[in-house]
Amino acid sequence: MPDIFGIPPQALFGQLLLGLINGAFYAQLSLGLAIIFGLLNIINFTHGAQYMMGAFVAWMLLNWLGLGYWWALLVAPVVVGAFGILIERTMLRHLYKLDHLYGLLLTFGIALIVQGLFRDQFGSTGLPYRIPAELRGGTDLGFMFMPNYRGWVVVVSLVVCFGTWFVIEKTKLGSYLRAATENPALVQSFGVNVPRMVMLTYGFGVGLAAFTGVLAAPIYQVSPLMGADIIIVVFAVVVIGGMGSILGSILTGFGLGIVEGLTKVFYPEASSTVIFVVMVIVLLIKPAGLFGRAR
Repeated sequence: MPDIFGIPPQALFGQLLLGLINGAFYAQLSLGLAIIFGLLNIINFTHGAQYMMGAFVAWMLLNWLGLGYWWALLVAPVVVGAFGILIERTMLRHLYKLDHLYGLLLTFGIALIVQGLFRDQFGSTGLPYRIPAELRGGTDLGFMFMPNYRGWVVVVSLVVCFGTWFVIEKTKLGSYLRAATENPALVQSFGVNVPRMVMLTYGFGVGLAAFTGVLAAPIYQVSPLMGADIIIVVFAVVVIGGMGSILGSILTGFGLGIVEGLTKVFYPEASSTVIFVVMVIVLLIKPAGLFGRAR
């Protein structure tokens, strides 16, 4: 295959794949943030730490209990989601009617505490987590070689993201969730336990972050700092897509991952800042975000 714009096709498609993988993580994490903000009105800065906790739960299950990757995909979201529910019941529930800043400061403090505890216990260096045997190796696509695990991550992320969007936007359960944020007293009058619904919604958003952490563990080393490294980018994705917009978070996450990958090919020096440049441009043109609505 001839070069494309002077770039070898293997390099171009390889960076596109990496961008799509990063976009898959951006989409899932920003989806969890959008759910929590859109339905609970809380800016959850603990999301990066909960993503990191998911990866560490997977590592602990493997190294301490001998339970591999497939178990981790099931157990980690439940364990970390339960931790999130504990936070919601004991702390966040008192802040729902207050300014967003209070929730941001509280969750930021919790994130620093969690990150510090894991760093004291495990150090700052990354811990390896092996790819499951069923997903090792790769597939020759002719124009590039695609590692099987990376392909799996992209497919799973697409299924999880659009499945979650469908449940929230197209089902009766989702209509209850959206109604509970607008008029909780009315929804309560129909026999729906709104506090329990809010609690479980937060737990689901946190569990989604932990699930993403398990997916990321074999690609990036498991480290106490892995959440801090990605959360700022994910917040930028949420702002660009529109705070609280489920579909906006998904499409923007995957799209910006691809943009970041292409930037690494054509202008590598800007690859670490291109998302923030896009954020500034979007906010100047449409302050509510691409898919957001003015509040």
